[in-house]
Amino acid sequence: MPTLPHEQRSMAESFGVDPARYDRGRPPYPDALIARIVAAAPGPDFLDVGCGTGIEARQFLAAGRTVLGVEPDPRMAEYARGTGVDVEVAAFEQWEPGGRAFDAVVCGTAWHWVDPVAGAAKAARVLRPGGVLAPFGHVYQLPAPVAEALAAAYRRVAPDAPLNRSAPPAGSMLDGYRALYARAADGIRAAGGFEEPEIRRYDWERTYTREELLELVATSGGLTALAPGLVAEVLAGVAAALDGLGDAVALPYATWGLTAIRAADESPT
Repeated sequence: MPTLPHEQRSMAESFGVDPARYDRGRPPYPDALIARIVAAAPGPDFLDVGCGTGIEARQFLAAGRTVLGVEPDPRMAEYARGTGVDVEVAAFEQWEPGGRAFDAVVCGTAWHWVDPVAGAAKAARVLRPGGVLAPFGHVYQLPAPVAEALAAAYRRVAPDAPLNRSAPPAGSMLDGYRALYARAADGIRAAGGFEEPEIRRYDWERTYTREELLELVATSGGLTALAPGLVAEVLAGVAAALDGLGDAVALPYATWGLTAIRAADESPT
């Protein structure tokens, strides 16, 4: 039974069920994070792993970088192309670079769907010496009544889903997601070819209308893999919990980011 995120391929490739909703619902990444990665890269050539609909790719394009996306879901890739992003369809571990090299390998809220050792080794092979591997991702904290309603509705409609068999992180969701980047750092160390990874956290907040928040929740892993009728049932439970919270809800976010520099004198294992 798959236990790690990258082993859950059906969920990993479920987000393309509604690319337009995904692109509307998911926010862009903090300017400080984008600027830090741009500054760390020795040149302008960026590879975006699991680029999805192109959210972070468009941010790097706006910063003057050239971006090639690699995306396993052709539905997401087609949407990203429609926004001006160059995309090749493949899982990163199987993607063929064809002799191309890059100054940065980035990944927005998708590196946990990549094998942490094989992915890091592939990144080391396509990065120029001094290039940067930079996976990063958002996590938000729903108000407690909304989070409880979401969990209860999801357990009801999908009792055997992998997310229901996983223990939730202790304490805040914002803190719990650090474990994903600690696992990524371990994969980078195991692969070799990089200097010591560095993990940073960026805290911020975004205010949502009721409708916008429901759109965001609908793009969550697990819900995207459900039949439309079951998604509607889950969202109805969330909507009921939102009724007492007013017209707007402010969600705290943490964006976790990892950077690792490709060493000039090391080869990946």
